[in-house]
Amino acid sequence: MADYSAPLWDIRFILEELADVKNISSFPDFAEFDPDMVEPLLDEAGRFIEGTIAPLNRHSDEQGSTWNSDFSVTTPDGFIDAYKQYADAGWQSVPFDPAYGGGGLPWVISIALQEMLNSACMSFALCPLLTQGAIDLIHEHSDEEQKETWLRPLISGEWSATMNLTEPDAGSDVGALRTKAEPADDGTYRISGQKIFITYGEHDLTDNIVHLVLARTPDAPPGTKGISTFIVPKFLLDDDGKPTIRNDVKCTSIEHKLGIHGSPTCVLQFGDDDGAVGYLIGEENRGMAYMFTMMNNARLSVGVQGLAIAERAYQDALDYSNERKQGRALGAAAGTSSPIIEHPDVRRMLLTMKAYIEAMRGVAFLDAAAVDAEGHHPDDAGRETASARAALLTPITKGWCTDLGVELTSIAVQIHGGMGFVEETGVAQHYRDARINPIYEGTNGIQALDLVARKLPLDGGAVISNLLDEIDATAAAAQGGDEAIASMGAALATSTATVRATTMKVIERLSSAPADAFAGATPYAKMLGQLVGGWSLVRQAQAAQRRLDAGDTDERLSAKVVTAQFYCEQLLPLAAAQESAVLASADVLMKLTPEQF
Repeated sequence: MADYSAPLWDIRFILEELADVKNISSFPDFAEFDPDMVEPLLDEAGRFIEGTIAPLNRHSDEQGSTWNSDFSVTTPDGFIDAYKQYADAGWQSVPFDPAYGGGGLPWVISIALQEMLNSACMSFALCPLLTQGAIDLIHEHSDEEQKETWLRPLISGEWSATMNLTEPDAGSDVGALRTKAEPADDGTYRISGQKIFITYGEHDLTDNIVHLVLARTPDAPPGTKGISTFIVPKFLLDDDGKPTIRNDVKCTSIEHKLGIHGSPTCVLQFGDDDGAVGYLIGEENRGMAYMFTMMNNARLSVGVQGLAIAERAYQDALDYSNERKQGRALGAAAGTSSPIIEHPDVRRMLLTMKAYIEAMRGVAFLDAAAVDAEGHHPDDAGRETASARAALLTPITKGWCTDLGVELTSIAVQIHGGMGFVEETGVAQHYRDARINPIYEGTNGIQALDLVARKLPLDGGAVISNLLDEIDATAAAAQGGDEAIASMGAALATSTATVRATTMKVIERLSSAPADAFAGATPYAKMLGQLVGGWSLVRQAQAAQRRLDAGDTDERLSAKVVTAQFYCEQLLPLAAAQESAVLASADVLMKLTPEQF
């Protein structure tokens, strides 16, 4: 298994050429941000993550977290010290409001850091990931007293936070949750109920854990309209804001999982005694709307996890394919054994991984750049346009990138052959770790339904139409380039035409035949992801060619062009291949009775 090496060159390339970090730095809210900070910041982060976090990955999978009879949880060896270094260095605070101790940098910079952190050790990275989403929710929806109380220690990393939605009988159907919130005389609430699958719901890394809990107040309407959001800390605070008395919440067990063994996934019991003290955020019955702030934050981050795990698996597969000798490559001397990277099929697998990873990175960073513009663009129209773009890209980032995370880690196992199927090489861990990403923070089927039912109709279909127009413009510009770039432009134009025609039919079906539209949602999400990934790579190829034409001789630039060419020839056509599945009737899905299955 290769040591992790942060892909700093490619990250900087995407930040400069696709995410346009210089434009983001021109927003008044980022007046203190100098784009020249990016390179030294990423270099320092890369050194820290490679040296301190990446070595945790293998042994944390083998050791796992441990639940103790006193309801505490012990994280794997090394996590406590690594987390302290992470927090003390200020990495947690990078993208948050300086008014509460944050670094005030763009979110797209944080996404770059998240990618490296998740590649290094996804089990470790899940703790700060959930905390970041909670910070966003509290910053967006809490009153000033709550912000002053809770944000600073969360932003500094002194405390961590969780998202508490899922219950035994309320998984994706959040509206079915039954956790109760009874008002108390002092303005607080008493929370009682059980939550499951709570990432880092109990651990030993921080002095306090801030649980954000969805619950129902008395007489709340049924379904999601009757849900409120509460801050429920592990420890209540004294007058100085320091943790003191243990709240009435405890971890009754942790799950035994396929992967991410180092990350404790907890069952939390609230209110076994007098009820856990909770503090209402905002208004009663508005909790689901508030929680979507945290969920959308997490969905982008989970999409980045798909990218990150694929990157780590690719590095291992590339290292192995250069070292492993087997068979004689075409043209090699008789009696010799060649590194397997010389065999065409291994080349195809590696290039598939490389192309998808670079496409995914482009899509995720474009999404993050839209999030930055949504929150910080200096004019209303710019913020509105960016908000619509982020809304459209987020289910693609989450769904397409996490599906690919599983596919690409599987390819990495295949490249290792039989050695990939045994745990000693470590590549099987990536496959196991990646498998959760299409499931949590809204299954990818839910992401597809969200894309089709909510995002395609935005502004009467104008939001998706504008994206396709931009892709068409890229295709047209590419067709005016040299032979390689022009061929990519032609392929992109052909795929866009198919996706546009299919999209219009799907939008029409939402009103005329909704069951058919929903039945085709998942293949449609794959189709659009494949196209947007191709758009990302063609833009990267154009940027790389511009640098080459200007005299830059970096071989990584010519590799960009070849990688995009491979994608457009062999992977982009998979977008159009989804058309028949997208437009098929729902009838065939419903013909079999349950017994016939």
